[in-house]
Amino acid sequence: MAADAPLLVIDAHTHAFPPDWIADRIDHCLRDRWFGELYEAPSAKMIDANELIIAMDAAGVSHAIACGWPWADPGLCREHNDYLAAAAGGSEGRLAWLGTVAPASPGAAAETERCLALGASGIGELNADAQGFDVTLTEPDALVDVAAVLIAADRPLLLHASEPVGHRYPGKGTATPDRLLAFLAVNPDLRVVLAHWGGGLPFYELMPEVEALTRNVVYDTAASSYLYRPAVFRAVLDVVGSHRVLWASDHPVLGMGRFLQRTRNLADIRLEELEPVMGGNARRVYRLDDTVMNRESKRMSE
Repeated sequence: MAADAPLLVIDAHTHAFPPDWIADRIDHCLRDRWFGELYEAPSAKMIDANELIIAMDAAGVSHAIACGWPWADPGLCREHNDYLAAAAGGSEGRLAWLGTVAPASPGAAAETERCLALGASGIGELNADAQGFDVTLTEPDALVDVAAVLIAADRPLLLHASEPVGHRYPGKGTATPDRLLAFLAVNPDLRVVLAHWGGGLPFYELMPEVEALTRNVVYDTAASSYLYRPAVFRAVLDVVGSHRVLWASDHPVLGMGRFLQRTRNLADIRLEELEPVMGGNARRVYRLDDTVMNRESKRMSE
């Protein structure tokens, strides 16, 4: 991976929490089963938005997408959304954010509309296992209502994705490619970002019927080092093309700076693929403000 000229790097999948939640994580571990599974151990790192920007500066990352957590409680979703909206507003354009909603609870569509009105770039990272909704459900439900709001606003939905094989780990879940394809089949007009390389779904795009269902799908690289060898970059890029991969760390689950260095040193990304994969695709998919982005590009070139 060569980068002679300044490269605008956008981390398309990070997490940040309110400082008081970090100080009292046990309360939220008790309130949310999925959160407790991942964050009960004190070694599981939580950061706030200020620490996220510090990590971005240390890594040389220009912008980041701060994702909401998949809370089952709509009240926690709303609180987290308010925090991320304020954090992004105070970041001088460095942070964009995704709202979170609880699809199994009433009011998810209304909260989606509120998030978009507050400036969210989309909704996510939603998680079927964490939030108790069926990603394969074909009858009208709250997720269909959320999808309708996003389609009308031309904003994407970020979904957690899981591998059907391989090692077990906290938070893996059951949102495997077969289930995700069922969801895509009934939501063909929704723009979808599948986290964690889509649980391996890109490899099935060698099948024409799968390729047809994934025409509005892009994949992020969050938590790559926990799941795949660096060769995953070249393998997926060769199947789906450089316009459908978003560089993302899942920071602080996976350290942003360390993963960026690993990408630069070990991922076989061609020169012409660098701009879209490392930032251009995130800018397009999440419709990041052109004025802010152009200003940052100018600053980096000076």
